This record gives sequence, structure tokens and C-alpha cells, in this order.
Amino acid sequence: VQLQASGGGLVQPGGSLKLSCAASGRSFVGYDLAWFRQAPGKERERVSALTYRGRITSYADSVKGRFTISVNNGKNTMFLQMNDLKPEDTAVYYCAAKHFASTSGEYNSWGQGTLVTVSS
Repeated sequence: VQLQASGGGLVQPGGSLKLSCAASGRSFVGYDLAWFRQAPGKERERVSALTYRGRITSYADSVKGRFTISVNNGKNTMFLQMNDLKPEDTAVYYCAAKHFASTSGEYNSWGQGTLVTVSS
């Protein structure tokens, strides 16, 4: 599945942004979904995930209670609602997907990344 992320930008601390990730050519049905981020000089980290089976969500401790992952299968789009943003949330955000039955466990479809900058 091909992914296209959007919605990044510059926001003040305490503000909100909603990232979107659109799938082209097919829907997200049957896929586990996730958002990752990579800040300058740091390793990529998984911010949030949503399983296909059971619709189980998970969040990194650093964003728990502030970020929400969701999906609209009818619109082939997944989202990351980010509230109470902090300067340390500044990073390039990537959406990712893998088929729920994938034996490798690795996300193999990636969006191009969208930059989120949190600064006053």
C-alpha cells in the first residue's frame, strides 16, 4: 500500500496538530498501522500503533494522554491527533503499515514524512 502523509507544520508549545496519512490504491483493511517520528540526531521511534485485529492502540510513554491514533477505513486515511505539543515533539513524522498476518513483524509501507516543529 502506498502512503502519503500530510498535516505537519509549525505550532506553538501547547498547541495541536492533526496528521493525516492517505492510502492510495487500496484501503487499510487488513493492516496494522503506526506513526513513527525521527528528531534530528536521534533514532526513529514508534509514537503510536493501531492493530487491525482488536483495534488495539499503543503509545510511547512520552506522548501517552496527548496523542490519539485513529483510522477512517471509508476514506482510506489514518490520523494522529496531537495535543499539548511540546518542543521535544519536534520531528519528522512518518506513517507506516504492515499486513496483520505479516510474519516479519516489520512495517513495510511508509509515507514520505511530514515535519512537525514545536516552537514559540
